[in-house]
Amino acid sequence: MPAIENEARTLDLSLSETELEQRRDHITSFIQSQYDQSGAETAVIALSGGIDSTLTSHLAVEALGADSVYGLVLPSEVNRAQNMSDAERVAAELLGIEFDVIEIEPLATAVLDAYPGFDASEREQYHVTAGNLRARMRAVLNYVAANHRNGIVFGTGNRSEAAVGYFTKYGDGAVDCHPIANLYKQQVRQLASYVGVPDDLVEKTPSAELWADQTDEDELGLGYDTLDSILALHVDGPLSVSATARELGIDESLVEDVRAMHERSAHKRQAPPGPAPLY
Repeated sequence: MPAIENEARTLDLSLSETELEQRRDHITSFIQSQYDQSGAETAVIALSGGIDSTLTSHLAVEALGADSVYGLVLPSEVNRAQNMSDAERVAAELLGIEFDVIEIEPLATAVLDAYPGFDASEREQYHVTAGNLRARMRAVLNYVAANHRNGIVFGTGNRSEAAVGYFTKYGDGAVDCHPIANLYKQQVRQLASYVGVPDDLVEKTPSAELWADQTDEDELGLGYDTLDSILALHVDGPLSVSATARELGIDESLVEDVRAMHERSAHKRQAPPGPAPLY
């Protein structure tokens, strides 16, 4: 791709129809394999109404059948009503799977109230702490359901977010496997459209909704298509910082920021370390 002076652009990571079908088969085979190896009787998936959980649940139903997939809709006080409505719509109307809705705010509030350092009168100062706690409460409930139903917990993380650590450690990262972990965000949208996810869900603004008015791209500091491009060319690819910046028509500092996010979040992608054996 020739460089264009002062014109930002993104890398097209679109998959051909043949490649989309290959990814679909590859992921559903992975889901079936993980399910069979675990000896599970149920696949447990937390449904947010977003594209990642929607695609993951669609592919799980393709692989296992609707009777083997169980959804949890886990709203908090900061979740938009439309997203929770979309999550229930995915479960009830689009997939026909069994699901339950559990309010997590009372659980998160109880934990914060129990912590000696928490000052309820200064609650706004704790929005990151509270946001991560909400994610971890969801993980707890996922595993309560998995234990109760002899289940395996399927995560919904994608390649882009994993690469920069955009997930909560022991929260949405606490799962048994991530079926769509090999897809950049723009490929998630493309595959979702290919398998029949409605356009309004494919195109909606991504948000983890860990606190009020949060959007993924605002918190990350760049759009997903730009993030995907930097990851594909520099973090996962062979180009240097300067070459990537020239290729995309962006400032080198943005490429360096993404590289720094990748390096700082390495601990999230690894098992907790311990010292090497002495013998």
